[in-house]
Amino acid sequence: MCPSDPAQQPDATPAPAGATPAAYRAEAADGTAGGPAAGEPRRDPQAANGKKRDTSYPPAPEPLAVPVVDNHTHLDFRDGEVTVSVGQALDAANAVGVAGIIQVGCDVESSRFAVEAAEADPRVLAAVAIHPNDAARLAARGDLDAALAELDALAAHPRVRAVGETGLDYFRTGVEGRPAQQDSFRAHLELAVAHGKAVQIHDRDAHEDIVRILGDGPRPDTVVFHCFSGDADLARICNAHGWYMSFSGTVTFKNSTALREALAVADPALVLVETDAPFLTPHPYRGRPNASYLIPYTVRSMAQTLDGDVDALCTRIAANTTAAYGRFRP
Repeated sequence: MCPSDPAQQPDATPAPAGATPAAYRAEAADGTAGGPAAGEPRRDPQAANGKKRDTSYPPAPEPLAVPVVDNHTHLDFRDGEVTVSVGQALDAANAVGVAGIIQVGCDVESSRFAVEAAEADPRVLAAVAIHPNDAARLAARGDLDAALAELDALAAHPRVRAVGETGLDYFRTGVEGRPAQQDSFRAHLELAVAHGKAVQIHDRDAHEDIVRILGDGPRPDTVVFHCFSGDADLARICNAHGWYMSFSGTVTFKNSTALREALAVADPALVLVETDAPFLTPHPYRGRPNASYLIPYTVRSMAQTLDGDVDALCTRIAANTTAAYGRFRP
């Protein structure tokens, strides 16, 4: 049994293994459920190579015996042709042993959505922030300070347990945007400290500067590297500082040897799991839409990299999640 408290037992009837949950089937979607409406944020139906992706949701995995929490997801971001409500997404996740989620903001609007979702469903906790790429754009327009002021108000909410995703992204933002990203990152760290929240870090091609800024302080007691993308050396740095490492579907990819090496040396007390849905769908469904109900594929792959004991890994992840964010229910 999960030592974490969200939905002590999965409370939805599991779909047969190999069947896509009903809410995620195009023929079952009526377009009236919660979440974004047609025309709002939606993942590109084309892959990076320009080819059309398979936008159907993958089949449900075998349920986990010990429930875990999806450390980072975006329920407000559409993929494929279906619109799934928060409740439907959580029911499908519960059915396979995913007891709760951290709904993460990337801008003011999505941060508001995160808070509203956490207020409406006890299986949801929220994180609020301005994504580093958006921070650079807002700073260029002179709008970053106003956005940070609104985040300050949102971060005070008791269902908000993290400031994130914040950090640095040197892949999509050029050198000219880096000072603004770094200033925004420092401001988010100050918000997390002021409100006693964790921080969820987006780190893309910026490991050295992330570690440097964290070292400069101030920083909150709880630091989480969302979608951990470093190697064994960065994992050892995280071990030394007590920073959590959250592994996504990328750890299952055939070319992710360095990530699996990082997982192998990561302190077990600092390991989390996430989807970053609708992105980063685990093997063998890479490129298709992702959702919290697909977490078991990633967990089982992680267990293969470690000692093979899925239940023990789930028990550890559940305990780590509670240590990082507190309880979902009073």
